[in-house]
Amino acid sequence: MMAASAALALALWLLLPPVRVGGAGPPPIQDGEFTFLLPAGRKQCFYQSAPANASLEAEYQVIGGAGLDVDFTLESPQGVLLVSESRKADGVHTVEPTEAGDYKLCFDNSFSTISEKLVFFELIFDSLQDDEELEGWAEAVEPEEMLDVKMEDIKESIETTRTRLERSIQMLTLLRAFEARDRNLQEGNLERVNFWSAVNVAVLLLVAVLQVCTLKRFFQDKRPVPT
Repeated sequence: MMAASAALALALWLLLPPVRVGGAGPPPIQDGEFTFLLPAGRKQCFYQSAPANASLEAEYQVIGGAGLDVDFTLESPQGVLLVSESRKADGVHTVEPTEAGDYKLCFDNSFSTISEKLVFFELIFDSLQDDEELEGWAEAVEPEEMLDVKMEDIKESIETTRTRLERSIQMLTLLRAFEARDRNLQEGNLERVNFWSAVNVAVLLLVAVLQVCTLKRFFQDKRPVPT
């Protein structure tokens, strides 16, 4: 039994690929989006790693809460204040070229003592390494395999399609944020309309009851009944 277990373990060790301990580079920086709830009187900061000599686009939007506004700051990895905005509902800022390190994004709701805010923000990276990746597969194709289509035309078409797809995804995300903000605004208006409508109905009923009681009192016979 022990011999069989040892043989099975040895076979699995020989079949499995070796695990790379060193030499694996850092994971590529990817675009990201995040929606969070910012409490009243609080400040929330986020850190995003960025490569060197790239383009970073930071976009935020307040989609819920009274006033739909928030304070926003963006700092470089060296602690330099790049963007500072006060009481804004949305904003789009681009950093180019970027520095290697962690960028700091802060959303401040300290000016509000009651209302919490629902904030959406998106980070979009445009790395300069994409052209090098396209060159890799282009060099592997022999000239006689291109037929009648030039390789440069194919590369330009692929790059254009990729850019348009990325922009479409960004626009769809932005439209979802706008839709969420408008829905929250309409739901808040609906709650206020329903509340004041109920108050008006209650006042009307109270006035009607008071009028009926008053009219009854006017027509009551107050003369004493003879004995």
